[in-house]
Amino acid sequence: MALCVVRSRRSLVTPSQQTPSGKLDLSFIDKVPVLRCYTRTLHVYKHGPEASKVIREALSKALVPYYPLAGRLKESDNNQLQVECSGEGAWFVEASADSSLHAFNYFDDANFDIPYDELLPDQVPNSEGMEPLVQMQVTQFACGGFVIGLIFCHTICDGLGSAQFLNAVGEFARGMEHLSVEPVWQRDFFPTPTQEANVIQLANLPVPPPPMPGKPLEHVSIDISMDEINQLKKQFHESTGQTCSAFEIVAANFWSLRTRAINLKPGTEVRLLFFANCRQLVEPPLPKGFYGNCFFPITITAPCDLLKQASAIEVIKLIREAKTKLPSEFGKFKNGDYLRNGKEPFLAPLGYTTLFISEWGRLGFNQVDYGWGPPVHMVPIPGSSIIPVGIMGSLPLPRKGVRLMTWCVEKDHTHPFVDLMTKLV
Repeated sequence: MALCVVRSRRSLVTPSQQTPSGKLDLSFIDKVPVLRCYTRTLHVYKHGPEASKVIREALSKALVPYYPLAGRLKESDNNQLQVECSGEGAWFVEASADSSLHAFNYFDDANFDIPYDELLPDQVPNSEGMEPLVQMQVTQFACGGFVIGLIFCHTICDGLGSAQFLNAVGEFARGMEHLSVEPVWQRDFFPTPTQEANVIQLANLPVPPPPMPGKPLEHVSIDISMDEINQLKKQFHESTGQTCSAFEIVAANFWSLRTRAINLKPGTEVRLLFFANCRQLVEPPLPKGFYGNCFFPITITAPCDLLKQASAIEVIKLIREAKTKLPSEFGKFKNGDYLRNGKEPFLAPLGYTTLFISEWGRLGFNQVDYGWGPPVHMVPIPGSSIIPVGIMGSLPLPRKGVRLMTWCVEKDHTHPFVDLMTKLV
């Protein structure tokens, strides 16, 4: 079934009140080259009459306390990335579809080719390389439901920060006069390390070229119920006497079972990469309303033979051991040790043997309520079709559990991967 979307209005939404002007410095983590990108997501709501009008007004109000998000990225005179608080606003597109969300199963079908380009905001005219940091399209469906297509600048916010902003928009949409969490900029928690002139400056390293194109990666979604996760947690506890998280369970099975499915040559090294929140490692602690980037990559390397032979419990142990090193590794990064050694920890070798996993289910997107309840589904949109990735989200309501949305296997490896992943318990 084809989806016909008509865009009826495009404009910049500016803050509803006058906001501070000037330039704001970003943290050293914000300026990591790999974060010079935009994340893209779809947020599906079952009900919401006149959603565009309500959300547009709430967005304008939210851009007052979150006024940097109404600005633009700009290079300073000394080539440092900053935010110019120009108040130009967020890009907002209003659209409609003459079909019902139910006809598309609320985009809850891994085999359905979702028309992302129709549901995301189209290109901002005359941006001249200065794109809005927030871009949003609200598509109203004939059934009364709506879909928000969101494009968000990763340089300004990590997942927790962007979810915090959307929840603020939701609170204003529901008529709240004061936010439950006030935003805090505080990017000086991680200033650019002072180094000798001949030391590599990480923030000025060029963005690495993409890996050589390979075969396109297939979209496969795996649903794991809470009962299955609890059973696997129980098995780990009975074997080790320790507890483990749902993330560790899913990541361990994902990594090891995918390794078996792609049938690598013996001795080939494989990597698992994920980002860990480091807000709790900052001294003094970052305040609750902080919405910038604060995370660090954890990379685990192992021979594919080990992954093929190891039990899920043994792979969970590998992941937990790597996580215990986070405080010291993050400390080295903050102290400039990586720079002094000419290393960039955010640039892991990319390719078919590196698997990236990200947990989105606990970021706060699933709680965003514009007045008609939380979303029934959130759909991440991959930035590349050749970098193996898995995104952990929540199962669409009312079910409870994890949906692992992946773009990680070539067509020839799809069936072995699905067969293995659907037999976790």
